[in-house]
Amino acid sequence: MLDAVVVGAGPNGLTAAVELARRGLSVAVFEARDTVGGGARTEELTLPGFRHDPCSAAHPLGINSPAFRDMPLDRYGLEWLHAELPMAHPFPDGSAAVLSRSVAETAASFGPHDAGAYRRLVAPLLPKWDALVRDFMALPLTTLPRDPLTLARFGIAGLPPSTWLMRRFRDDRARALFSGLVAHAIAPLGGLGTGAVGLVFALAGHARGWPVARGGSQSISDALTAYLKDLGGAVHTDYEVKRLDDLPPARAYIFDTSPTALARIAGLGSCYARFRYGASVFKLDYALDGPVPWTAKEARSAGTVQVGPGSRDIAAALRAASREGRAPDKPFLITVQPSVMDPSRAPSGKHVFWAYGHVPSGWDGDLTDAVERQLERFAPGFRDRILARATAGPPELAARNANYVGGDIACGAVSGLQLLLRPKLSLSPYTTPHPAVFICSSASPPGPGVHGMSGHNAAKAVWRRIRAS
Repeated sequence: MLDAVVVGAGPNGLTAAVELARRGLSVAVFEARDTVGGGARTEELTLPGFRHDPCSAAHPLGINSPAFRDMPLDRYGLEWLHAELPMAHPFPDGSAAVLSRSVAETAASFGPHDAGAYRRLVAPLLPKWDALVRDFMALPLTTLPRDPLTLARFGIAGLPPSTWLMRRFRDDRARALFSGLVAHAIAPLGGLGTGAVGLVFALAGHARGWPVARGGSQSISDALTAYLKDLGGAVHTDYEVKRLDDLPPARAYIFDTSPTALARIAGLGSCYARFRYGASVFKLDYALDGPVPWTAKEARSAGTVQVGPGSRDIAAALRAASREGRAPDKPFLITVQPSVMDPSRAPSGKHVFWAYGHVPSGWDGDLTDAVERQLERFAPGFRDRILARATAGPPELAARNANYVGGDIACGAVSGLQLLLRPKLSLSPYTTPHPAVFICSSASPPGPGVHGMSGHNAAKAVWRRIRAS
């Protein structure tokens, strides 16, 4: 009998398996697809030689992850590559606000009225970042905070809606950039705790940047897999699990799946009936004949570029997708240009680039024209550089990854109490009514992102259960 079986070889499932194998337990991972990776894969989606990330590409949470930083993943081929700027937010006049590693440079890009306000917001938190990130990404309610005063200061600023936090800014340059940071959660800006989402991304960028993995996001998954195998763990691909009986006997079963799939496979009935899935995205991967011709020079040297003229435009686009059930006419776009940092991702002189805009759950329309019209506003001539494109709306995203129910790449709405309490109201979010079954996907704390912390935390819960038995 195995000690633990993990279902799903995404970053969280692989991290859970590694953490248990490091403790000397026998572990096997079973993945339905023919390769490991989940939301961290790399594929030739357009043309030969152009390596795209179907989902996550830039990794501010990955490089800052306490779980990943405690593993020797560099020995297994993981290398972080940085652009000159982690992120830029261009404006129609050709200027841009930036998220730089330097707080001062970032503040200066907002203009004189808001530079001081931004420094006062983030500068006191940044020196305590490593303790802070461990506190709010750790297993809930099991350890005392390492730095309770800093965590309290963060909570005072971050727990209210981001619209409250942004009142400290007088001009829209700062509000637009911060609204874009919050929009990574794919939820309206006025929700509980959305200020914390923006602060986390800002602090992560200042602390260690927003890098890509050399060769693509698949490198993260491959490094975790190689490390797991060296620890004695096994990984089985092309193995679809429809019920617990499909798996070998084990003392614990850990699911890197959606709560819906977990309930179905483990026979838990309506256990997660109240779990809410959120809005989706429409994603485009491009093979380009050259770099994106951004008007703003800052955007040309940034790894990630947020595309939306102002905070009201961003709020309207999120509201349309999340609350009004329609695709926005002028979508807010999150874009990543990996080949700016990693030329190996495309043939010489060519580039890979991706962009997504927010759309309702399950939406089956085509946002391509709206996305490209928005890109042309900030990068005139963009369409002339397109060699090929691959599109994926909610149905395609859900088909690629079963965890993306309705195309929700966050594996559950990141809004309301579910931002903090997921997948259900519980003091032990990784356990289920079945004593041997656990959940470790992004549907559990601390939530979405390629950081492995949901798997790390779930592994601790499994370890405690096994040790007590």
